[in-house]
Amino acid sequence: MYQRTVLPNGPRVISERVPGCRSMSTAVYVLAGSRLEDRRTSGVAHFMEHVTFKGTHAYPTARAVSEAIEGYGGSSNAATDRESTVYWARVPAREAERAFDVLSELVVRPLLRSTDISRERDIIVEEIRSYRDDPGQYVFTLFDAAFFGDTPLGWEIAGDEASVRGLADEDIRGFWSKAYEPTNLVIAAAGDMEHAEIVDIVRQRFGTGSAELPPYAAAPATPCTRLTVEERDLSQAHVCLGVPAPPRDHPDQWTLELLNTVLGEGSSSRLFQEVREEAGLAYDVHSFQTHYADAGTLQVYAGVDPENLSDTLAAILKEIARLRDERVPADELERARAYASGRLELRLEESRHLSAWLGIQEALHDRVLTLDEALGELTKVTSDDIQALAQRLFRDELMSLAVISTPGSTSGLEEALRLS
Repeated sequence: MYQRTVLPNGPRVISERVPGCRSMSTAVYVLAGSRLEDRRTSGVAHFMEHVTFKGTHAYPTARAVSEAIEGYGGSSNAATDRESTVYWARVPAREAERAFDVLSELVVRPLLRSTDISRERDIIVEEIRSYRDDPGQYVFTLFDAAFFGDTPLGWEIAGDEASVRGLADEDIRGFWSKAYEPTNLVIAAAGDMEHAEIVDIVRQRFGTGSAELPPYAAAPATPCTRLTVEERDLSQAHVCLGVPAPPRDHPDQWTLELLNTVLGEGSSSRLFQEVREEAGLAYDVHSFQTHYADAGTLQVYAGVDPENLSDTLAAILKEIARLRDERVPADELERARAYASGRLELRLEESRHLSAWLGIQEALHDRVLTLDEALGELTKVTSDDIQALAQRLFRDELMSLAVISTPGSTSGLEEALRLS
């Protein structure tokens, strides 16, 4: 069982003790991501995440920061998302306090030197270029832009070259001073350490301070663009098809979890079996979800031969229509339930995933579920629930399609984007 403490004018602390665990995993969630940006400052949250690792008061160089964890047998990293930024470290249990020390330095005491900011611009621009040069990744950026339009949810999290080069040093420092206040932090930990000891360390390392973050602009209710196509000379076409889905913490979130599992999670899913194994149309085909405070998506990705683009889209739409029109058989639902439940159980045996489970729920969800409570929610989902949700989600007017393919291979996609 987890324990939770809210420090006065400070972070929220949530932890679970795992007796005998040889590792300690700690994660700091900053309740700010790219969704707080405007066009001019697009990419500032991601830039901030990068530049923290260039030096802190106790670890003034990038080498010192990395060696503070790796030199003691651990690993660490960070990631920027739409509605949060996370810094994490996993260390041997004997170095548990070190993880809190280094993460607090990154979040609370970064140097943010102009020389580091200047140098990091070019690195981030190269990162953006690498995404754009990889069509299997860039198709998701195209989808977001088509689906959410000219809003923060539709922009690249890293920004674009123009916005990154246009960010002033004070934009980055100002973002840090407002967003990285202790009251905007959630510290999650999993390992063999008492909660009270963790709270004491957090109180000493992270301090106090508050700043109010602005509300998010509302997400579009329906897709902004039905079809977006980019033509390149490629050997493989990349397809991303999606529909609006319930937002985070919606009552249907567990139904959506099993709908997605049946449709395209794992090699037993319908998409994998029908599109890959039976039809031989794609090497990689799968479905996945995104969840935001007031919006969500259910998406399908496939990488295919450009000559098979139309056939692949038709095969995907057939499986989507089948979920809408037919109840999932009881035996298939039980296999999907076992897959989703088992995957969750196995992941949470590892301290890093356990700390992430606690931290994400505390930071972004209305409540924190234990593993048994989550498994109980999956148990409640019926075939009727899945079909009812599919009937609400899978409608022609709600579909959005992004495609990157060879010139001349994308004709007729607009007309083909229909459910039978």
